[in-house]
Amino acid sequence: MTKIRHGECVFELTSETVLEGLLREGVQVPNSCRSGVCQSCLLRATEGTPPASAQQGLKDSWRARGYFLSCVARPTEDLTVTMSDSDALLVSGQLVAKTWLSQTVRELRIRPESAFPYQPGQYVNLVADGSLVRSYSLASVPQLDSELILHVRILPSGRMSSWIESAQVGTTLQLRGPAGECFYVPGRPTQSLLLCGVGTGLAPLYGLLRDALRQQHSGPIAIVHGARSPSGLYLRRELTELAAQHANVTYLPVVLSLDPMDANEEAATEAAQNVTAPLVSPIDEVIRTRFPKLGGQRVFLCGDAPLVTALRKQVFLQGCSRREILADPFLMAHPTSPT
Repeated sequence: MTKIRHGECVFELTSETVLEGLLREGVQVPNSCRSGVCQSCLLRATEGTPPASAQQGLKDSWRARGYFLSCVARPTEDLTVTMSDSDALLVSGQLVAKTWLSQTVRELRIRPESAFPYQPGQYVNLVADGSLVRSYSLASVPQLDSELILHVRILPSGRMSSWIESAQVGTTLQLRGPAGECFYVPGRPTQSLLLCGVGTGLAPLYGLLRDALRQQHSGPIAIVHGARSPSGLYLRRELTELAAQHANVTYLPVVLSLDPMDANEEAATEAAQNVTAPLVSPIDEVIRTRFPKLGGQRVFLCGDAPLVTALRKQVFLQGCSRREILADPFLMAHPTSPT
């Protein structure tokens, strides 16, 4: 059996991951998704070689230094691991603004205290109180925004949600990253782009859209944002204005239902704010009917993991090449470590 050493703790792994073994032994390792996506469980091997599969998605410099994702690591040789070195990858930042975008979504603006290069649409790990870690996508564009901008869905009993609600402007927090491949790459300025997201999946798409326009992308760009009801849609005025200012941009808000009370409120919102009216339909049906042939297009999918997985398959069947499908699935925190 493979042996794992962490400080004075030495134990054998059976069929479990390094993270599961450490937690079993009482070692508190920050973690969230347990799927190798959020990178909150990052450890470094000081002896032994971690499996390559547990280093996928990490920066080359991190892999070279032995960092790996413990939640998906099933090593085939003995490892000595440490968490302390992970602090060297953190950047301090200051919370400079906290506002509501909708009834359940907060916008956080964070000013890093040192250089923090990133691509709009990538995600970062937000570290609070030293061990509470969650991943959030970047809605900001470094050439247009002076701070990092995150969209956070506030959950009534969520640990990070509670921390965010109690945090005051001026609070210091930690950031790690960025990571992710869901960003605009110049080079094909006339290619059609389809940006589809639900809930706070709008965050990376909003950053990506503004970055593509900043880089003078001239091909058609459609941004589809879905929610259960109109109250879940946000940034409607901003997206409506972007579509009015750029002939190549189409904005399609989509809701699953619109009951009579919602309809009255929606009519008042549209009249007062001059925003685009939502389509009432499942979002997959909108993609199927509005964009039946996706060959040659690039598609970005962001939001809840099950929906992103289903849409990835759907757009492939509608003709989009696998290499042109970029996805950012949002995973809830593991039940033993509530969001």
